[in-house]
Amino acid sequence: MIRNDEEIVELIKLANEHLGVIGFTEHGLRHASIVARWSGSILSTLGYPDEEIELARCAGFLHDIGNFICRTNHGQTGAAILYTMLRRFPFTTRQLGKVLSAVGNHEEQYGQCYNETCAAVVLADKSDVHRSRVRAYDPANHDIHDDVNYAVTRSDLIVDPDLREIRLDLDIDGETASMMDFFEIFMSRMIMCKSSAAYLGCTFKISCNGTVVS
Repeated sequence: MIRNDEEIVELIKLANEHLGVIGFTEHGLRHASIVARWSGSILSTLGYPDEEIELARCAGFLHDIGNFICRTNHGQTGAAILYTMLRRFPFTTRQLGKVLSAVGNHEEQYGQCYNETCAAVVLADKSDVHRSRVRAYDPANHDIHDDVNYAVTRSDLIVDPDLREIRLDLDIDGETASMMDFFEIFMSRMIMCKSSAAYLGCTFKISCNGTVVS
């Protein structure tokens, strides 16, 4: 429903174009779709009701839409504009509030995890590290964000409902970037993932090339 809405899709595309101008990685329909899928999968695997799963999928798809206006505080900007845009969809006030809370709180600079929707979106968003997000890789630029993303040849988010464990499973090309480089730029995001997993009653771990590193 939301993913097929012409206005929403065009604004996500525009947001991605704007971020490309200022040198950011891909934040378009690819990223939105992955975050939507992973957000729903997290709650589904942990046994949450269908309603909560669908809310997480919706919020995951929409979370970066505010970038079409401005990168700074884009989560809160996105939540504000979506309050009006989503009125034409059959959300209850409570459902709408959960979606907007997740969109408005997914950034590590100011985000707070108030519900399972937000927790799932944070985990899915911060775990989407992959070379396909790099727009045009040039190692001569020595851009650590591009280096780290390009080094990740595989990223999966694995949920174990029995162990209550959520694990970001990475394959990293050590010739392009190291795990130390990864933590240098993503430490605050991984800390947010840890607290979001804890909200869901889980631990958060990271494995690199088959070895658990945190």
